[in-house]
Amino acid sequence: MEKQGLELKRIAAGIEPPDSRWIAKARQRTAELLMPSRALGRLHDIAERVCGMRRTLAPTIDPKAILIMAGDHGVAGQGVSAYPREVTGAMVRTFLSGGAAINAVARQVGAGVRVVDMGVSAALAPQAAEAGKLVAAKIRRGTDDFTKGPAMSYAEAERAVLTGVQQALALLDGGIAMLGTGDMGIGNTTPSAAIGAVITETDPDAMVGRGTGIDAAALRLKRKVVRGGIQCNQPDRSDGLDVLAKVGGFEIGGIAGSILAAAGRRRPVVIDGFISTAGALIAHAICPLTREYMFAGHCSEEPGHRIMLDYLGLQPLLDLNMRLGEGTGAALAMQIIEGALRVFREVSTFEAAGVPRG
Repeated sequence: MEKQGLELKRIAAGIEPPDSRWIAKARQRTAELLMPSRALGRLHDIAERVCGMRRTLAPTIDPKAILIMAGDHGVAGQGVSAYPREVTGAMVRTFLSGGAAINAVARQVGAGVRVVDMGVSAALAPQAAEAGKLVAAKIRRGTDDFTKGPAMSYAEAERAVLTGVQQALALLDGGIAMLGTGDMGIGNTTPSAAIGAVITETDPDAMVGRGTGIDAAALRLKRKVVRGGIQCNQPDRSDGLDVLAKVGGFEIGGIAGSILAAAGRRRPVVIDGFISTAGALIAHAICPLTREYMFAGHCSEEPGHRIMLDYLGLQPLLDLNMRLGEGTGAALAMQIIEGALRVFREVSTFEAAGVPRG
């Protein structure tokens, strides 16, 4: 069996857990805030986790960015999506023009948006890359149909993850304090469901959902496709790259890489929905410590998403019946995290306010 290369092993080996000493210091400060003990519930946990990641009692998440990975899928030709493959390229162009839902939400929360072409079938305008709006990192024009063999080679899977690492590091080393994951790829709930079923050891029927809104007949077909792809390829759940290569997608690998990069730089990363969480499962399989740097932005309507989150031990910050992707849930959740940090930094202590503890 092929093994991951030295570069990816080095990246995984360099990831350290959040500093427990800083978490303890943060809990002490929380205990001194002018309010009943832990009255803001999970907001306190959020702030303390970020303190441990960043090793400071003055944590900030500004500036922040959504990193959208885009790619097409050979399995989309099986009729598993309500939309044709051409929509992937069209939506990327919409991201670049600022007219998509993620652009609106990102403007609301003050986050930048960067799009990476990991494997879009369409030829995207080179001037967009020249203007810095699009990163051209196409591995090839879409994956292969995983019902007929692996979606990609093992080497391509590793390249996808390392590309995600590289693109995230460009943002993080440029000063981004918090990263959100996003995706675009028609048909990508199908490989995401396959990844989820394999890694969490869940029956595909429980993992597969309606994605973009397919009807009952298409849902039955989609379940059959996922089950058949897993049986055809027999991915090794202990090897994240093997799972990615056999039933995954280029953009899912890119998301996994961005999570590895954030953990390596000790920055919080907000995971979006079903597809992003499939990437998180790959990252976790490569290095379990990545989980310590993840926040689950929301729980999507896909039935398998909560199974994935439970496997990772993540509790979603929002539950709004969303199923769009793009990074919208991650972007919205950033405001909750920012609010938690403002409370931690800005609320007076009992002592400073001269208020007796009672």
